[in-house]
Amino acid sequence: MKAMILAAGRGERMRPLTDTCPKPLLKVRGRPLIVWHILNLVKAGITEIVINHAHLGAMIVDTLGDGSKFGAQIQYSAEDPVLETAGGIAQALPLLGDAPFLVVSADIYVPHFNFADCINTLEDNDMWGNPHPLDKRDMAWLIMAKNPAFHPKGDFSLSLMGLTRSGENMLTFANIGVYRPEIFHGIQPGTHAKLAPILYDLADRGQLGGELYRGEWHNLGTPAQLAALNAPPTINSSQ
Repeated sequence: MKAMILAAGRGERMRPLTDTCPKPLLKVRGRPLIVWHILNLVKAGITEIVINHAHLGAMIVDTLGDGSKFGAQIQYSAEDPVLETAGGIAQALPLLGDAPFLVVSADIYVPHFNFADCINTLEDNDMWGNPHPLDKRDMAWLIMAKNPAFHPKGDFSLSLMGLTRSGENMLTFANIGVYRPEIFHGIQPGTHAKLAPILYDLADRGQLGGELYRGEWHNLGTPAQLAALNAPPTINSSQ
């Protein structure tokens, strides 16, 4: 399996830090955000990685190089202007190939996530080895998280039937997903396109799967959130 790390965003809410440093290179607990992902992907056996970039993208390329120092093989997809999530993926399709691939946003911090759990999520056959009907098989598989304070209503409801747009168990998309390349074939390279409408359509057709991740997960948007993660642990003086 190949992976794509989305690293083209401007990071407006993270300013002024992102005026001089691309958001994926901001450090959390001593390590750039994007490096956490690369090391965890390699640990899971996923070594072929595509990274898109735009704002201060040369800094990302200079820092990561070809990926060999991490045990990875990194290719880059430059964007000017930024193409949004689906547009960026569509432009990178020639680098990602014809098999399902993993996509993770560079600006989330999920230090203990096991990317190996994503490798077989879009199997063509069911548990008994029978092929799924083409109109019933999942076209995407999303990792979900419990709703953070800034997103209390969530994105999708998770049930045994997959992800739906409404229900009692609403969860937040954790910005980690596995996708079949076919769902992006209708987007011309260089086109600005968002991912949400594609996912909503798949959910409505019953072709969107997912699972809940219960580990540490942070969607970093502001300097205050970054500072909180980097703050030294509080010592209880009463103990």
